[in-house]
Amino acid sequence: MPSIPALQDLSITLAHYLGLAGTVFAIGTAIALSKRNAIAVLMGVELMLNAVNLTVLAFSRFSSAFDGTGSAPLDGHVFVVFVLTVAAAEAAVALAMAVLVYRRRETVDLDRVNLMRW
Repeated sequence: MPSIPALQDLSITLAHYLGLAGTVFAIGTAIALSKRNAIAVLMGVELMLNAVNLTVLAFSRFSSAFDGTGSAPLDGHVFVVFVLTVAAAEAAVALAMAVLVYRRRETVDLDRVNLMRW
């Protein structure tokens, strides 16, 4: 019977965070490129932005500036707040545009929308 590792041996490293962020980013890319619905494309873009946020926080947590005294550097956290603000503004503008296109064309299918002709 294999031995169970001690609790001290189980730790989450930077590679775990980067693997998770890479997986989330790949899923977001696949969704953004494969869907024809504008709302689904926006959800894929939001997943990609959240993966970048996770990466920034992981590097902030595991940076060489982390001195082990319990005070992590806040540079990554501040950057994440700015990215979240930009993502919220992007989502608001994009959803407003999707509602406008839906009102005019009665569809959010990106293949059927031609914005050059009204």
